Amino acid sequence: MPFVTTTDGVEIFYKDWGAGQPIVFHHGWPLSSDDWDAQLLFFVQQGFRVIAHDRRGHGRSAQVGNGHDMDHYAADAAAVAEHLDLRDAIHVGHSTGGGEVARYVARHGVGRVAKAVLIGAVPPIMVKTEANPGGLPIEVFDGFRDGVAGDRSQFYLDVASGPFYGYNRPGAEASQGVIYNWWRQGMAGDAKAHYEGIKAFSETDFTEDLKAISVPTLIMHGDDDQVVPIADSAEWSVKLVPNATLKVYPGLSQGMCTVNAATINADLLDYIKN
Repeated sequence: MPFVTTTDGVEIFYKDWGAGQPIVFHHGWPLSSDDWDAQLLFFVQQGFRVIAHDRRGHGRSAQVGNGHDMDHYAADAAAVAEHLDLRDAIHVGHSTGGGEVARYVARHGVGRVAKAVLIGAVPPIMVKTEANPGGLPIEVFDGFRDGVAGDRSQFYLDVASGPFYGYNRPGAEASQGVIYNWWRQGMAGDAKAHYEGIKAFSETDFTEDLKAISVPTLIMHGDDDQVVPIADSAEWSVKLVPNATLKVYPGLSQGMCTVNAATINADLLDYIKN
């Protein structure tokens, strides 16, 4: 399998399919590059080169005990981009991966990035602070930590079968395959990486990263996202990124890239081409 070794010796797994302009996909917590299957297959068939990596401690990448923070995540993404010599690339990040894209583009992407896309993304900062009074209380993320440290397997099933895909909404038709695939990806990863990653996605302040993004940026968010509420994420991010556009999806969830893949793929393709 293809791996790149980072400067601190961590093996990062990646997929690299097709040819043409590269699109790099950054996955959410606690998943893997497999969460982008619907996008990878679609865009490689559209003539693009598609790349997706498993974050350290996630999926098939090394289960190391250190570096589970956004600086390392962005540096690992940079290691993949440099190893493959990716230029004129579109970087697409979902949820935690949206934070990774923001930091990567701001700190490592000069001369390599054409456009950025943040989908259901965590920036600018999720946790409630004095500077971010609209954020989620720290107790929400403590609950995530308790879930990972306790019965992680059941916790992941509960998240996937409930708020992530909006399957807890009246009339929602849940796909057991989608639920089990989310669980499969989560359980393939490292409990320590997932536990420490909660702090990375919830407490990292991406304000300065967003301000430093100079490439055109599309921000896509469902207004029924129960995991990353739109009011304190996308609606703030679009005000901070100099050349950003916000597209809101009425009634869609955090998991819209999977359960509404046709809609998301069509809009991504239109943005990339135009």
